[in-house]
Amino acid sequence: MKVLFQLNHPAHYHLVKNAIKNLKMAGHEVHVLARGKDVLKDLLIGETYTMLPTGKGSNIFKKIIKMRKVKEEILSFSLNYKANLVVGTGTFSYITRKLKIPTVFLVEDDANLNLPIFIGALTCYPSFSEILAPQICDNSIWNRKSIKYNSYHELAYLHPNHFQPDKGIVEKYFSTALPYFIIRFAKLNAYHDIGIKGINTEIAQRLIDILKPHGRIYITSERELEPQFEQYRIKINPLDMHHVMAFADLYIGDSQTMAAEAGVLGVPFVRFNDFVGRIGYLRELEDHYQLGYGIKTSQVERLYQVVDELVNMPDRKAVFETRRQKMLSEKIDYAQFLTWFIENYPESKRIVKENPDYQYRFK
Repeated sequence: MKVLFQLNHPAHYHLVKNAIKNLKMAGHEVHVLARGKDVLKDLLIGETYTMLPTGKGSNIFKKIIKMRKVKEEILSFSLNYKANLVVGTGTFSYITRKLKIPTVFLVEDDANLNLPIFIGALTCYPSFSEILAPQICDNSIWNRKSIKYNSYHELAYLHPNHFQPDKGIVEKYFSTALPYFIIRFAKLNAYHDIGIKGINTEIAQRLIDILKPHGRIYITSERELEPQFEQYRIKINPLDMHHVMAFADLYIGDSQTMAAEAGVLGVPFVRFNDFVGRIGYLRELEDHYQLGYGIKTSQVERLYQVVDELVNMPDRKAVFETRRQKMLSEKIDYAQFLTWFIENYPESKRIVKENPDYQYRFK
């Protein structure tokens, strides 16, 4: 079997890396088509991959031209590679439309999260052969088409079956003997982030003032930092970030993915942006499993209050580990499920549709 993975973001490689490993071990041929975003190329070392242009342009017309070029390159590669199945996270449903090759779309965000995402769904969801999504994910008018599973993207790589935190890796950067907190600033400049606000300079300074008496502060940032925050910046190898996160006492940020990663690792997270309340899997982590807190940008004082309560919370680590274990006991190992689904497609589709509980074999 020849499987082609199409990826647009570093988090998407983490999502599929264990499935890729499992497929290779079973003797299948795998190739990755990747768009050159952020550190994705660094993560692909050791994989068989092809980098594509990003599709970025200085204006909307140049962006459209570049996106067309990307689309043509993906179609050309898919045709020549003769893939049996294309799996990924981009808007590549045109492969099925043009070449009749089955496509499996891996999604975690709700289809009606905002207008840009819904418009994107309108253009590609109908043509995907399959849409795989967490049970909690609302795929709007495509819910009946979707194949739902009881897990999260983050559990494809941070489930205990696949990831064991290593203090030795963290010690390459700093001592783990003292408490530390991670603050993350996302760019919030993607097409789906239009109109979304996060942590500004004033808020960041106040958070640092609250945290400083309780431990060390490390900032990771996609955007440029103000001079007063440079002393807290830390550069971490992307392959090491989850180990650093796992031993943190608290994560605060305006990034969705890193908040969810903290949550499934049992690290309390505080997510501060305008997506709060609108993303199903994060609402579940926050409201049902109580592994973190989503706070809207209109609730700045609540942000400070929650952070203060968390750093002063007795037995915080034990409390959040208990909550994490409850979550893990109810979720499946998504990497195992995804491997099985790909390897046995299209029979796997029929099995899951007829017996949704079949997924619980993958724990």
